[in-house]
Amino acid sequence: MTKKEKIENFIEKYNGYLITSLVCNEDISKTYLAKYIKEHGMEKVTRGVYITDDVWPDELFILQQRNSAIIYSGETALYLHGLTDREYSSICITVPQGYNASHLKNNDVTVSVRYVRPDSYKTGICEIPSSSGNMVKVYDKERCICDLIMNRNKYEVQIFQTAVKEYMSSKDKKLSHLMVYADKMGIRDEVMKYVEVLV
Repeated sequence: MTKKEKIENFIEKYNGYLITSLVCNEDISKTYLAKYIKEHGMEKVTRGVYITDDVWPDELFILQQRNSAIIYSGETALYLHGLTDREYSSICITVPQGYNASHLKNNDVTVSVRYVRPDSYKTGICEIPSSSGNMVKVYDKERCICDLIMNRNKYEVQIFQTAVKEYMSSKDKKLSHLMVYADKMGIRDEVMKYVEVLV
């Protein structure tokens, strides 16, 4: 396979995105890559990330490419999982305590940052497609429901009720995971109230 074919396969795999750090692992020099980007009129969307001219920038995918520590959570995760049909007004992310997220405030998009203990940060991370079809790291449905119940006074009543009902009625819910997370987070009794009423 030629260098050009390798790059084009990569762009196809990533829905029109070219991530230079990943392509340079394939024995393709930065010089060759720069020439390809220029010849094909690719647009730079952030450091080391380019898109073809027929692709609409995916803010969630781009933000995570720049900041690999961020996990989508809160209303953003609920929306991506289909647990609410209301699109998020700001991008909700979770990072471990001690992470310097000040640079995230300088973007064109509004980002809401939540800090958690490092041991809690890793619980329930999964990858799902963004609205544009690019894979992003997000908390799984069970972690989202635990976070929602733990912080219910921070959510609008309608979002809270819809998300809990949608989850409890879904066929792919994993109640065993939900209870493990609830135990870890110290909210087992609270979560059980919803499970007993809605399942």
